[in-house]
Amino acid sequence: MKSLGIVFMGSPDFAVPSLDALYHSHHRILAVASNPDKRRGRRSRPEPTDVKKRALELGLPVIDVEDVKSDTFETRLRELAPDLLVVVAFRILPAHILAVPRLGSVNLHASLLPKYRGAAPIHHAIMQGEQETGCTVFFLDEKVDTGEIIGQAKTDIGPDETTGEVYNRLKHLGAELLLETVQEIADDTAKPVKQNHSAATPAPKLFSENTRIDFSEKSTDIHNFIRGLNPFPVAWCKYGDQKMNIYLSRPAGSEVPESLKLSPGELAAHDSRLFAGCGDGVLELLVVQLPGTKKMTGTEFVNGYGLDKKLS
Repeated sequence: MKSLGIVFMGSPDFAVPSLDALYHSHHRILAVASNPDKRRGRRSRPEPTDVKKRALELGLPVIDVEDVKSDTFETRLRELAPDLLVVVAFRILPAHILAVPRLGSVNLHASLLPKYRGAAPIHHAIMQGEQETGCTVFFLDEKVDTGEIIGQAKTDIGPDETTGEVYNRLKHLGAELLLETVQEIADDTAKPVKQNHSAATPAPKLFSENTRIDFSEKSTDIHNFIRGLNPFPVAWCKYGDQKMNIYLSRPAGSEVPESLKLSPGELAAHDSRLFAGCGDGVLELLVVQLPGTKKMTGTEFVNGYGLDKKLS
């Protein structure tokens, strides 16, 4: 089996299984490029990225990349003379960097391209109620997530699965796919296929402005919205004048009486369970959080807070 010299680029924990897979293969990792150390949360000392931390554990050379466009970064890569750049959850690379390796640059993306191009593909797939997703390995070009596809792997999405759960599955599924496609490139058996750009859908980054729940929507759509934003950045609404985060929900089943009719955002209890009105019925709220409190179950909220305020 042919062996390639690879420069691996990535930062978050999603990329760690891919780094491990390549490290334990017969391919050679010449260096690992990652974002610089920074303070994470309230810790006082700068911390390395998950990828850098793992690379150091494996004894691999690490490149801290401040600016992907810099001459210094390009020079370092050319000195390494890689056969292939492998990118997993890193940054958009300029054309002169993509041109360094003799066999090109590949990226592992957490969707079935051309669907869900962008920074938050898993979130958006779940928020849209998709029943299937997967990973794609493709050749990078100058535009985001548009290059020729080398391989894909699929997985089902359960009706109540969260982004966190699917994320954890995809990072391992993606590592297996990446190893397979890298070997195809090494053996010159890869058969890249152009994407159908007319079928592309966006998956932009999520912010507070586009993660607020609209209770006039259908209950299934709100349920998908909530689980798609769990564990981060979290769906939210207003409980009176307080911000309420909602982590888990459940579509109301047959055990809920038909007499429980609520206007959008109106709260009610049934059997000590918490329900909110939606555009087409009611949704059970399973885990919520108010400012300065720990996460609480719907039952804990029913027992400790008033239900006279509407969610908005």
